[in-house]
Amino acid sequence: MSPLETIAYAVSDRVARITLDRPERGNALTSTLISELEQCVERADLDPSVHVLLLAGNGKGFCGGYDLLAGEELTTVGAAAFGNPAAPEGSPIHPATIIANHDPDETWDPMVDYAWMSRNIRAFMSLQHCSKPVVCKVHGFCVAGGTDLALCSDLLVIAADAKIGYPPARVWGSPTTSMWASRLGPQRAKRLLFTGDSLSGAEALEWGLAIEAPAPEQLDDRTEVLVQRIARNPLNQLQMMKLLVNQSLYAQGLHTTQILGTVFDGITRHTKEGYAFQQRAAEAGFRTAVRERDEPFGDHGRSTFKG
Repeated sequence: MSPLETIAYAVSDRVARITLDRPERGNALTSTLISELEQCVERADLDPSVHVLLLAGNGKGFCGGYDLLAGEELTTVGAAAFGNPAAPEGSPIHPATIIANHDPDETWDPMVDYAWMSRNIRAFMSLQHCSKPVVCKVHGFCVAGGTDLALCSDLLVIAADAKIGYPPARVWGSPTTSMWASRLGPQRAKRLLFTGDSLSGAEALEWGLAIEAPAPEQLDDRTEVLVQRIARNPLNQLQMMKLLVNQSLYAQGLHTTQILGTVFDGITRHTKEGYAFQQRAAEAGFRTAVRERDEPFGDHGRSTFKG
């Protein structure tokens, strides 16, 4: 395996620790990070000494969504547009810099868009398809594309004050992995996706999204207790239990829904509102465009459930 650029990987005490390691960019997603994530999951799955995977992030938050300015990412959507708290103010971006490097003045080919984004979905779903349990530890923020990593994991431990949600449901995005309904049920999933609101970790626990929501200073210790408890079980038992539970999820049609969610994600960037948002971001920067998008909600994507 070649040296990792964006992820830290280590194994100890039957636990494979996969840590997003772009703290200066809020661990925002790039093609390199997504590819390395998939490689690390496969590496852990094939390692007989590993019983459980722990996914986490370095820096101020877990993951702020897709990156905006990475040089390799001409095909990457704007991070701030997807709620990335780490995206710099006034980040420049040309209107043509969207998924599949599409020029809005020319015909959009949705299958080019789908072919690119569906590869990301396969990488995110490697967490779900991994034969071993995956625990995701969330601190600070987990928004937009970052939620794909969290929701594709098996168990979420979220700091009580952390923020998790999908702000691009307001404009220019659709949750491609389509995991919200399976994790929360249809009514609560609609509550979040109809508004683009986010949950605190404490609210995520109340809603059944998180398995624990400890105080920030207790997050590491509580997560470690959980993964060590899981790691005590025989590997074959863990694999059978995960496979058993996942079958009910797949039987509900998750993989079919993901096709729809991924196609919709492309469509959202080619609606009248999507083009207007993109043009405003090009003129004024994504921070300004997002601020204006969220202004009617009065929350800038923050949790609104406790006033």
